[in-house]
Amino acid sequence: MTPVATLSPADLLQLFGHFLLLSMLAVGGAITTTAEMHRYLVVEHQWIGDTQFSSSIALAQAAPGPNILFVAVLGWNVAGPLGALATMAGILLPSTTLALVATRWGRARRETRGVRAFTQGLAPLILGLLIATGWVLAAPYLRDTSRPAGVLVLLAVTVGVMLKTRISPVWLVLLGGVSGALGMV
Repeated sequence: MTPVATLSPADLLQLFGHFLLLSMLAVGGAITTTAEMHRYLVVEHQWIGDTQFSSSIALAQAAPGPNILFVAVLGWNVAGPLGALATMAGILLPSTTLALVATRWGRARRETRGVRAFTQGLAPLILGLLIATGWVLAAPYLRDTSRPAGVLVLLAVTVGVMLKTRISPVWLVLLGGVSGALGMV
């Protein structure tokens, strides 16, 4: 995939700054901020399209390596190597620094009521962010009338299996890949 936008140095700095802020919201991992990344890159700036956004995430998630690679792929698709550097540095610097400091501080105070309440309170926040991510990633496929109803069936099966069983999500990813290869979704 080639970058679709030529960004000025000011745009690259703005891209870096936006991902710097997203880093502080990514308490469940960078994937939880996908909805905001989509708003910023696709809706607000139109640097990439819906399909390229979803494809970038799918490509990075299918590749071996850390889950956060999708941020680099998005940056690359927006502005090439400098875009990848801006997005990755932005998403990694604050969260890494905060994680190091907070882990040391929290470990020393892990039995206090405040620390326990904080960690338990993060669960609904992370769940909400993951639901928003799922919606952003599924929306282009649900709006495309040329796609068969298999997309809805696959979504329903995935949600049902994840809620009712302990089956590894890897099997559901495989099911989605096979369904796509057979033209069912």
